[in-house]
Amino acid sequence: MADPSSYRPRPGEIPDSPGVYRFRDEHRRVIYVGKAKSLRQRLANYFQDLANLHPRTRSMVTTAASVEWTVVSTEVEALQLEYSWIKEYDPRFNVKYRDDKSYPYLAVTMNEQFPRVQVMRGHKKKGVRYFGPYAHAWAIRDTVDLLLRVFPVRTCSAGVFKNASRTGRPCLLGYIGKCSAPCVGRITPEDHQELAEEFCDFMAGRTGTYLRRLEKQMMEAAEEMEYERAARLRDDIGALKKAMEKNAVVLADATDADLIAVAEDELEAAVQIFHVRGGRVRGQRGWVTDKVEEVTTGALVEHALQQLYGEESGDAVPREVLVPALPDPLEPVQEWLTGRRGSNVSLRIPQRGDKKALMETVQRNAQQSLVLHKTKRASDLTTRSRALEEIADALSLDSAPLRIECYDISHLQGQDVVASMVVFEDGLARKSEYRRFQIKGFEGQDDVRSMHEVISRRFRRYLAEKERTGEWADENGDTDGGVDGAHSLPESPGEANGLKDEEGRPRKFAYPPQLVVVDGGQPQVAAAKRALDELGIDDVAVCGLAKRLEEVWLPDDDDPVVLPRTSEGLYLLQRVRDEAHRFAITYQRSKRAKRFRASPLDDVPGLGETRKQALLKHFGSLKKLRSATIDQICEVPGIGRKTAETVAVALAQASPAAPAVNTATGEIIEEEPGTMGSGGEPVTTGAPDERRGQET
Repeated sequence: MADPSSYRPRPGEIPDSPGVYRFRDEHRRVIYVGKAKSLRQRLANYFQDLANLHPRTRSMVTTAASVEWTVVSTEVEALQLEYSWIKEYDPRFNVKYRDDKSYPYLAVTMNEQFPRVQVMRGHKKKGVRYFGPYAHAWAIRDTVDLLLRVFPVRTCSAGVFKNASRTGRPCLLGYIGKCSAPCVGRITPEDHQELAEEFCDFMAGRTGTYLRRLEKQMMEAAEEMEYERAARLRDDIGALKKAMEKNAVVLADATDADLIAVAEDELEAAVQIFHVRGGRVRGQRGWVTDKVEEVTTGALVEHALQQLYGEESGDAVPREVLVPALPDPLEPVQEWLTGRRGSNVSLRIPQRGDKKALMETVQRNAQQSLVLHKTKRASDLTTRSRALEEIADALSLDSAPLRIECYDISHLQGQDVVASMVVFEDGLARKSEYRRFQIKGFEGQDDVRSMHEVISRRFRRYLAEKERTGEWADENGDTDGGVDGAHSLPESPGEANGLKDEEGRPRKFAYPPQLVVVDGGQPQVAAAKRALDELGIDDVAVCGLAKRLEEVWLPDDDDPVVLPRTSEGLYLLQRVRDEAHRFAITYQRSKRAKRFRASPLDDVPGLGETRKQALLKHFGSLKKLRSATIDQICEVPGIGRKTAETVAVALAQASPAAPAVNTATGEIIEEEPGTMGSGGEPVTTGAPDERRGQET
């Protein structure tokens, strides 16, 4: 435990101006980020008598080993920088709202020539309009099914769309009138785009215009005695009204607002958000957080606003945000929200009327969410703690292994040999710290040598940072010939922010585990232990989990440790091992697919992707391109004679591709334009289970 006085800044060093500060631990990992109107006054509060500090604040300052700050000109800039750093560093002592699920949105891909209506989860994409979030995906599909009568927008995937275009036959929705069938040219791209705009307008709450227009058309059809058309319009109006009834009116003045409620106790807080558009509840979501710092309700609301609107802009930020308590100070937060929206945003506490009544409903939802979470969390915490204690007892560890790293090797008959590293902290997967490696030290299949290489590379990087002997090479472009080079890519794209800076980010191998688990038996465990011994590391335990009998192997032991089948410790080790295997297989498959898609055209200097695709489209296949003359290649738009000669030489030097074979039947598949990979070669197909069974 560190003494805060050991790193307390000298008097007069801290400026009396707005800014953002960071506390770091002994490994230079950022553990807390905060902002202040006056850095001098705020930081002084952390360096008082420890007995006067809140227990969580006391834990933070005694864990930290240094503090640093950045001065900004305004409080709004401080708010923006604080949000960026919390997202970037993921500090353990900051309030971080977490959710156990990804909420589905109704998305309209307005960035496509023929926009598509679909259910989407995860990070939002540019050019796509989102509505929601919804609690369940089936609720979106029910609503869309009703609206397609009136707005027959495309809902099919790209593959179905291309197949219909090729055959000239629309799908079933096109025949029953729930799709305008742009795939076969029944509607122009411009008209389909306008139809998608009308769909979006209706979903955004502008419903009155379309209902009045349909009612007028229905009356005109009835007057002209076009009764069948009038009946269809009547059914369309009924479908729209039924879709609207799914979201009851909660605010009579057609307000656009978000309502945020907070339920909290001494340890945790739950946040619930209702998204109201056009006076109707269009979406709902919620988060739960540990109160790892001393924080008020207003500060919890501020953190929720940062997470809710930090990546949003325009109409995604409503004109009105109703909250149970206002952040202190209010002006910077309100100014920040106004900047995100581009127009004035009102942030206030509802005092009376429908809005206050709706806020009470949101508050009840937040309270129920907290109760449900605590019920689940109590069981989860107990189980995870018992599992870690069982592992510590079985392996004779001094303490429970709060950080476990597991390694697995994957290859396909000695090709594309890769390795994975997954991290579990406190019994939970920490995907932002997953790593993947290419085995470059040797060729061929040797799991033992591969394991030795991976463990050596991982802990060599740890020692390099620990000793601070110099700058690290970028892990996507190593300068050491690949021995220590790891592909340090996070598993999800959203975790790729801020990976270029060296200090404080989880991409570095700076934090040692208490336990290393390898997928395998005695040979793999011995290789991992030998790698640690060669590096002089003796404070990291090693074990292996063999698949056949689920035995736990320890270094230098002839007999395995057998945990009971009902053991929570064994179950946790299995989860860690299976996750490492899954992550390794995923990476190995991606490398194999990339190799299969390789083409001789990839090596032609100056031939980019556009002209390569133009060549393949013109000739239909790589086989026909290989047999073409230079003059025939020059006929392709954008291909000059010099480029054509280079292409011809490259194809002549490359060996012809082997025929595609269906591994399930042994049948040779004829090369067709529709079966080529992106590199122009036929794709080898086979039964999924057979292909999967060959992977290691």
